[in-house]
Amino acid sequence: MLDLAGGTTVYLACGATDLRKSYHGLAAIIKLKFKLDPYSRCMFAFCNRRRTSIKILQWDGSGFWILMKRLDKDSFHWYRILRMNYRK
Repeated sequence: MLDLAGGTTVYLACGATDLRKSYHGLAAIIKLKFKLDPYSRCMFAFCNRRRTSIKILQWDGSGFWILMKRLDKDSFHWYRILRMNYRK
């Protein structure tokens, strides 16, 4: 069952993610890029490049839940990856 408890940790994947990925691809991003456990009870939120769609992945103990929301108008306010240029 999907866990929507008030104490659930939610991680936002800053920047754009290819939302054509299914749960296998999103779980791989969580594990390899973010070094987090996709099988934890946390929620992991991803947004597409145009910021019109969001996917949320959560493990419930027996399988993954994928929630998706797509906007017909406007776009989500989403965190971008901050790029810092260091000069020596």
